Amino acid sequence: MIEIPVDLKKVDKKSGDREIAEAVITCRKTAESLASENRYIDSMERIVEGLRTLRGFSSYSDHEFRALLVGLLFDLSEIHFQLKDYKQSEKELDVLFKVLENLIKEDAERFGKYHILAMELSTRILRSRKKTMELLVKQQINAGVLYDKVNAGVSAATDRLIESLRNVGELLASTGDYRAALKFYSEAIKLSKKRAGKVTRREVKMTIEMAKIMMRLNQMRPRARRLLEAVLPHAIALETIELEEDILALIEIIDTDNRNETGWKAFLHKVQKEAKSRISRIKKDKTENI
Repeated sequence: MIEIPVDLKKVDKKSGDREIAEAVITCRKTAESLASENRYIDSMERIVEGLRTLRGFSSYSDHEFRALLVGLLFDLSEIHFQLKDYKQSEKELDVLFKVLENLIKEDAERFGKYHILAMELSTRILRSRKKTMELLVKQQINAGVLYDKVNAGVSAATDRLIESLRNVGELLASTGDYRAALKFYSEAIKLSKKRAGKVTRREVKMTIEMAKIMMRLNQMRPRARRLLEAVLPHAIALETIELEEDILALIEIIDTDNRNETGWKAFLHKVQKEAKSRISRIKKDKTENI
């Protein structure tokens, strides 16, 4: 994750802004530690908490506030990139570019380099999208061949077909075709349950992956939550601690998103509005001083 220095000495203590800034920095550090262990869901939950906390800052035009916001947006975009959700990563990157655009006009020396890093992430996303499309074509062909073998009675092909369907679903989700991805995951889970005769770790893991995709569609978040609640007892019974933790973290993210969605949009709108007002004041002062 990208290190963006924040000068806490410039953050007012009396307003509570210093406490907010320190809490956000702690969230980022915890998220970085979790990401280094490939615990991206837990890491994302910490970043979401950091964004929620940052909304309490007294001045959205403050440079240290926006430095914190830039760091959180970078983190969120990078986490979604690592989770291969390139569409969502691009959305967050778009917001990041808008925030940086105003900051560069005010302080290019401090914030200019982060625009370059954002461009680098954008290039990585485009490259990964292209690679994903190439893999998707191959996996779809492979799934078709395996279907023929399963229908012909080759039982050993079933496990390979389940994994191939899951791969196609994952690749479709990476391209942003979420609804098509859900169909492939649903078929993979159905075949896997039939093959095992019970719920195993594989079905729990694929169900969690399916819920993650549902979460990307606002109207399907309630269904994703119900799905996670339904699979949680199985994760507990199987003693799969890491999957249990993922389920609980995802439920928390859904609940937080539902509470904050309207507030989050208003928050970003206010950040942009105050940044533009600040730039207008700076231009006016320069004109008057000439």
